[in-house]
Amino acid sequence: MWSDRKSLVLSKCCVVLFMALLLAGVIYASSEGALMLRIMSDGRRAFFLATIYAGSVPTAVLLVLLYGLLRRIGAGQVFISKNSECLRYISWCCFAGALISVISAVYWIAWFAVGVSAAFMGLIVRVIKNVFAKAVSLQDDADFTI
Repeated sequence: MWSDRKSLVLSKCCVVLFMALLLAGVIYASSEGALMLRIMSDGRRAFFLATIYAGSVPTAVLLVLLYGLLRRIGAGQVFISKNSECLRYISWCCFAGALISVISAVYWIAWFAVGVSAAFMGLIVRVIKNVFAKAVSLQDDADFTI
């Protein structure tokens, strides 16, 4: 039977997997065998690598924040201000990735779709953050009610 605990374990495993994939992607992006580097002209290769390396920073921060959020939820700390703050930082990481991607669309238009997707994800996380903040406020009110 599927449970909340199993779902949290699966989510944590997925975050760790994405961390490993991010690391592998950053390492592979600079290798001579990287497909994008083989099909791009010499002038655009440097821009591509700059995009990958710059984009990996907010992605890594996002994954670390997400793992911390899942860890706190697993410990029963759900509607706390730390989680709301964490979601706010995650949304800013999405917006940072969106900005990097949209700027990178100057040399490769496909980055524009990535940027729009990241911005949309940032918006969704921002809305969830607002719901969490309201829930934290309600939880605090309930805790102080006799």
